[in-house]
Amino acid sequence: MMKEGESAPAWKGLDQDGKTVSSATYEGKWLLLYFYPMDDTPGCTIEACGFRDSYASLSTRIAIVGVSADDSASHRKFADKFQLPFTLLADTSKETIKAYGANGLLFPKRVTFLIDPKNTVRKIYHGFDATHHAADVMRDLDALGV
Repeated sequence: MMKEGESAPAWKGLDQDGKTVSSATYEGKWLLLYFYPMDDTPGCTIEACGFRDSYASLSTRIAIVGVSADDSASHRKFADKFQLPFTLLADTSKETIKAYGANGLLFPKRVTFLIDPKNTVRKIYHGFDATHHAADVMRDLDALGV
């Protein structure tokens, strides 16, 4: 598992539109890279909708990328159903999931990484309540002066 203060691993994959996105896309920006088990399940929907509902405030400060092992088509349906305005990365090979230590027995673990513009992991979130996750991120961004 990654630790705060370490460099974030590079990643690359397809988004919900089938377009290639990578860590280089967000170079020099704050990034919230969040891993979740599966599209359109209760906890994952609560978490994603929390980011959606806070997007107006968050998007002026950070980019948001959600990652699961679901494919681009599943991500497109999930994004459309819940009007998610941020990128969802389809990591069907689980390379990125494994690189960040987010792999679980069957599905990715629910874990989030706040990465600074120098590609350093500044905060790792484990075992959080999905209902309050966006608010927790906002509080930490305030504390970091972002």
